[in-house]
Amino acid sequence: MLSVANLHLRELATATVEFFGTLRSPTSSTHSTIGSPTEEIKSAFSSPASSPTRELLLFSPSLRHHANVVGLQNICSRNPPPSNCQRLPSMRREFDETKRELARTKLEVAKLQDRCKLLEKTLAETKELVRLREEELEKVRSRQDDGRRSSNPSVGGGGPPERRYNDDETDLDMFPEESRARLKTTEVFMTRTDNWSGAQVLQAIHDLNSEILQFSAAATELCTFSKNDAAPTKAVAQATQDTVARLGPNLVKILSGRDHSQDPILVQLALQGCISICVARALSVFCMGYPTKADNVLTQIYSHIYASEPQPTSSKWRALSHRYIHSIYPYLNDYSSNELAETMYRWSAEIFLVAGGQNEKGSLTSRDGLRARFEEQIRRITKTTCKLAQVTKEEIMSTCFEVVAIEHSDTFDPRRMCDSFSEYGASRGDIVTTTELGLQCRTRKSVSNGGSVDGGTETRVLLAPRVILNSVLDFVDPR
Repeated sequence: MLSVANLHLRELATATVEFFGTLRSPTSSTHSTIGSPTEEIKSAFSSPASSPTRELLLFSPSLRHHANVVGLQNICSRNPPPSNCQRLPSMRREFDETKRELARTKLEVAKLQDRCKLLEKTLAETKELVRLREEELEKVRSRQDDGRRSSNPSVGGGGPPERRYNDDETDLDMFPEESRARLKTTEVFMTRTDNWSGAQVLQAIHDLNSEILQFSAAATELCTFSKNDAAPTKAVAQATQDTVARLGPNLVKILSGRDHSQDPILVQLALQGCISICVARALSVFCMGYPTKADNVLTQIYSHIYASEPQPTSSKWRALSHRYIHSIYPYLNDYSSNELAETMYRWSAEIFLVAGGQNEKGSLTSRDGLRARFEEQIRRITKTTCKLAQVTKEEIMSTCFEVVAIEHSDTFDPRRMCDSFSEYGASRGDIVTTTELGLQCRTRKSVSNGGSVDGGTETRVLLAPRVILNSVLDFVDPR
């Protein structure tokens, strides 16, 4: 038994040495490059004669596995992977980017399709409107032809009627597109649509007069007055000179020649006139806050257009010009409001100074004192004034609304103004100042349908301004 076992061990060792020798030999490496790593093992199993290698592989699974691994390593070392394998990550990145680009393209295509549908719908609606307009024009032409045949006795049975064209009809028939464009342009400048009614404008004037009255009464009540018999100071003299040039000598004479310490009603009336005149002058320009020279040019142009064109045409030009000035200068409204407020502070302080108000630090004889106590009320007045400027310049097409204040140099006319103290006695004397603003409208009339014949200008007083005359001194306590 021992001899048989030793014989088998020797054969097994010999087969192992021969197998590894075969794997390491150049011939084996040369043949291994032809097929798969298991071809040599397959040839060992497929050979008809028994060999030590076959017996070793049959009886040792671990050696069969080791042979497969060694064969694969030899083939991989002799045949490296192709270079395309190294480009797989970059190709994957390009593929992902292409997918994202495709998704974005699909989204843009969907948006363009929606927009195309919207444009097609709009085009269809426009075509329908044009078709309806052409039908209306055809009906108008038919009515004109019928009227022309009925008024022309020479057109009768026998031959075809002879149609006579005027210039407008020739343009309408031969150039329909140009005629429609011209009619559309004319409609824009012939509209009489008003965004504000006369009643709304009138109510705004009443509210503005109420604000001016409340401010004047409150400021006069807070101011302290004294009879100043001494020579006027430099500040008082300058204030007197400026007020004479601004509001007239009659008002300054009443303010400076009386004692207002007991009854400051005349100071209140003067302050109402001061603010009213300031508002009316601000609204009389073409555009509030615009430079004076440029505003004068626009005023002259508008005056010529108003005298030569129909009322809707001049109103439309005024509205467009005023609107686009504010579009070019978006801060013009705030600037004009601040300038108007500063003017009211300065004029009011000089009224108190001329009337003998106490000129102390923080008193109402200075702009700072007035601003500190009445800034909110003055802001309300300026805001209403700017709104009225916008409404009367841009929102009204059928007429021209004008805010009216009577200057001291005018003559009293009971048809255009009212005396604030007429119920106390007869009105006499010169005009001292305006105490409440008025409103009037001017409309240019035309006697022909096309507006080619001038029918004059119609002026209507919707609210008469209220004034005080020199006769007011007869009804006020002379103390």
